[in-house]
Amino acid sequence: MSSISILHRACLRLALLPLPPLRARATALRPPPRRRHLHLPSRSSMSSAASRLSHIATATADGGAAGESNEPPPAGSAVAQEDDGLSGDIVYRLPPKEIQDIVDAPPLPVLSFSPNKDKILFLKRRALPPLSDLAKPEEKLAGLRIDANSNTRSRMSFYTGISIHKLLDDGTLGPEKEVHGYTVGARINFVTWSQDGCHISFTVRVDEEDNKSGKLRVWIADVESGEARPLFKSPEIYLNAIFDSFVWVNNSTLLVCTIPVTRGAPPQKPSVPSGPKIQSNETKNVVQVRTFQDLLKDEYDADLFDYYATSQLVLASLDGTVKPIGRPAVYTSIDPSPDDKYLMVSSIHRPYSYIVPCGRFPKKVELWTVDGKFIRELCDLPLAEDIPITMSSVRKGKRSINWRADKPSTLYWVETQDGGDAKVEVSPRDIVYMEHAEPINGEQPEILHKLDLRYAGTSWCDESLALVYESWYKTRKTRTWVLSPDKKDVSPRILFDRSSEDVYSDPGSPMMRRTDMGTYVIAKIKKQDGSTYVLLNGMGATPEGNVPFLDLFDINTGSKERIWESDKEKYYESVVALMSDRTDGELSLDQLKILTSKESKTENTQYYLQTWPEKKQVKITNFPHPYPQLASLFKEMIRYQRKDGVQLTANLYLPPGYDPSKDGPLPCLVWSYPGEFKSKDAAGQVRGSPNEFPGIGATSPLLWLARGFAILSGPTIPIIGEGEEEANDRYVEQLVASAEAAVEEVVKRGVAHPDKIAVGGHSYGAFMTANLLAHASHLFCCGIARSGAYNRTLTPFGFQNEDRTLWEATSTYVEMSPFMSANKIKKPILLIHGEQDNNSGTLTMQTDFSMP
Repeated sequence: MSSISILHRACLRLALLPLPPLRARATALRPPPRRRHLHLPSRSSMSSAASRLSHIATATADGGAAGESNEPPPAGSAVAQEDDGLSGDIVYRLPPKEIQDIVDAPPLPVLSFSPNKDKILFLKRRALPPLSDLAKPEEKLAGLRIDANSNTRSRMSFYTGISIHKLLDDGTLGPEKEVHGYTVGARINFVTWSQDGCHISFTVRVDEEDNKSGKLRVWIADVESGEARPLFKSPEIYLNAIFDSFVWVNNSTLLVCTIPVTRGAPPQKPSVPSGPKIQSNETKNVVQVRTFQDLLKDEYDADLFDYYATSQLVLASLDGTVKPIGRPAVYTSIDPSPDDKYLMVSSIHRPYSYIVPCGRFPKKVELWTVDGKFIRELCDLPLAEDIPITMSSVRKGKRSINWRADKPSTLYWVETQDGGDAKVEVSPRDIVYMEHAEPINGEQPEILHKLDLRYAGTSWCDESLALVYESWYKTRKTRTWVLSPDKKDVSPRILFDRSSEDVYSDPGSPMMRRTDMGTYVIAKIKKQDGSTYVLLNGMGATPEGNVPFLDLFDINTGSKERIWESDKEKYYESVVALMSDRTDGELSLDQLKILTSKESKTENTQYYLQTWPEKKQVKITNFPHPYPQLASLFKEMIRYQRKDGVQLTANLYLPPGYDPSKDGPLPCLVWSYPGEFKSKDAAGQVRGSPNEFPGIGATSPLLWLARGFAILSGPTIPIIGEGEEEANDRYVEQLVASAEAAVEEVVKRGVAHPDKIAVGGHSYGAFMTANLLAHASHLFCCGIARSGAYNRTLTPFGFQNEDRTLWEATSTYVEMSPFMSANKIKKPILLIHGEQDNNSGTLTMQTDFSMP
C-alpha cells in the first residue's frame, strides 16, 4: 500500500473521530467592558500554556461548554456515505477509557471577585459541548459566525450555575449560596457585577425543540439572597450579543443591546442574482490584504449582516423602567464615562466590503449623554481596505479612543502620522491626544505625547503620573514613558527602553487598583517614612525558569525593593490581583493584601490571600486534583543546545510509575510550535517554570501519558533573523537543527525509542510537522498535523509574522511550503482539520489540497 493511500485512509478515519474540539470563544471580537471584575479561569481544563494567570478573563462569561462525550451521538450526526475500504460503519467513536476519564473530568469553576473583593462567584461549567451543538447551522457574515436562532456568535460556551461565597475577615470562604430562580438546565453567559457589588447581571438561554438555540434574556440576581429574576418584564425583549451586550451605567441601571422589537423575518435570498459580482481597482491603488474567512459575498449577505447585527439600545432600571435610546444601528461598543454622565457609542455602517471583515468597515464614534441625547461626533472613519500588510501598520484616523481612568470624563486617543504604513519613515509616527468630553469655548485637543514607534497603550494613575507604551515589531523595541499628564512644566522621560524578546530584562507591569468610579489606575504604595512607590508585578524570567516577583519601584529614582517572590524550589507562585484597593488615594504598605496562586508539578492551582506586614498566607480554595490517575507523572524542564550554539529548552513528561532501567525507552510524541526571534541570545532564554502544574486540556498532547507515551512538550524551535536578515529565509535549516537537537536529547537520556518518535503540532505547529517529515524524515516515524497550512502560495500577502508578499520573497514562500516537497514525505502523516475552521491563516482547503 502506498504512503499516499495510508495518508488518505488515516485522514478520513480521524476526521470522523470525536477529537476534542477547541473551546468555542464566547465573544472573540467583542470589546471588553469598561469596568472589569476579577475572573479567574481554572487551570485544570486548559493547556498549561493557554491558562497562565496573566490571562485573567474579564466579566464576559466564557465558561466551558456542556455535554458528556460518552452519550450517544445525535441521529444523523456521524454517518459517512463514502466507502473507504474500512470495515464496519464509519461513525464518531470514543477514545480509550483512560483518555475519556481525563477529558470528561468535570472542570473546576471560574472565580469572579466582587468590586469590593468581599465576595466570590463560583461559575460552574461542564466538560465539552455535545456534537449537536457543533452541528448547529451558522451564518458566516463579515468575518463572523452567527447562531441565527439565538442572535449570538455561534458555538458560544456557557456556565451551568452560579454560587456565591463571602470572603470572611480571616480569609476563608463562607458557605455556598446558589443563585436560583432561572430554568434548570439553562445556559448562562455575560456574568457581570454591579458597581456596588449588590447585584449581578447575566443572560439565560434555554434551547428550544429540534436542537435550536434559544434567544438570550437578561437576568438580575440579588447577591445577598441569591434570588434571580428577568430584568425586563416583557418576555419579548432579547439580547443582541453579536457585538457588545450590556453594561452597568450606575448601580441600578443597565444599558442593553437588544434585538429591535419591530424586526421582522430575515431577508430572503433572491432566486436569481441581480447581476455579476464585479471588483475593480481602476480608481484606486492596488489593495493587498491577507487571507480572511467568512466575508460578505453579495448584497444579500450585507442585508443579512444588518439584520442580525442591528441593535436597539435600551436603558433598563432594576425597578422595571425601560427607555429605548438612539436609533437602531450596528452598535459595536457602548462605553460609559467614569462619572456615568456620558456614553461613547461606536457603530459600523455602509458601504461594506467584500474583501475585509467587519472590523475594517466604516466606523463612527459618537458622544451621547447617558440618557441618549446626541452631543457630538468624535470620528467617522472610512472603509479601511488599504491597511498595509507590513507589521505595525494601522488604520488611518483616530484609533484607541478611550476614557481617562483617573478623570470623570476626559477622552484620549491616538492618530497616526505615517498614514498607517509602517514602511513610511516619519517622526513622530503617532501622536496621543486628550480632551474633555465637552470642550469649552472651542478648546482644541491637547497633545499628550509624540511617539516615534507605534503606540501600544496607556496606564493612568493621577494628574502627576501616567505611563505610555510604544513598540515596533521589526526591531522588537519597546519603550515605556513617564508622563505628568496635567503638569505642563514636567517633560516626558523614558522609564524603560528594551527588547520585547529579552524576557530576562522585563521589569514587570504596574499593579492596578479600583477607583470609586469603577475604573482601574496604577496603585501607589506609601511606606511608613512617607515615601511612595508603584508595585511592579513581574514574571521573573531567569536561566532557571520563571520566578514571579512583586517590587516596590520608585518612579523618580528607579530604585526598587523586592517585597515578595515565588518559591523557586518546589512551587510556582504568581501574583493575581491587588485585594486592598477599596479606597482612593495611596495605599499603606502595612495594609497591603494580594491574591496569589500556587502550584507545583503534582499539585494543581490553589488561591491564597497574603497580607502585610506579617505576610500571612491564607488558603481560600481547595480544588481537587483534576486527574488523580496522573498525579504522580514525571516532569522535568530540560536544557540542550542546537548545533549553532543556540540554547534550547523543553518540558519532558513521563507516565506515572515509569522506570527507565526496567521499562526501557518509550514511544515519544514531540509537540511544538516554532517562534521567531531577532537575536540568538533572546531565542535561548528560558521561558516558563519547571514547577508549573501540567494542565491537560481536551486537545493536549499530554493525554498520551495515560497511554504510556513519553511527551516532549514545547521544545523551543527558534527561527532567528538577526540584523537585516529575515528569519524565514533560513526557516527549514533552523527548523531541522532544532528538531535534531531535541530528538538527540531524549534518545541520549534513554527515555525515547529512536524508531518510535512522532512529531505533531497545531496550526503553525502543523506546518512545522509537515516540513519536518519532508526535510528530516530520519528523525520521526510519523506525524500529526492539526489544522495547518501547507502551501504558502495560497496566502500570498503574508502569513504568521511574515509580511513580505509572495512576489517579494518567492523562493522563501516556495521553500517553506511542505506542499512543494510532498514527494519527500515517506512516513505516515495524519492531517486533521476542522471542516468549519475560521482561522484566516489555515483555510480547510490547505488540508484538502495537500491530499493527492
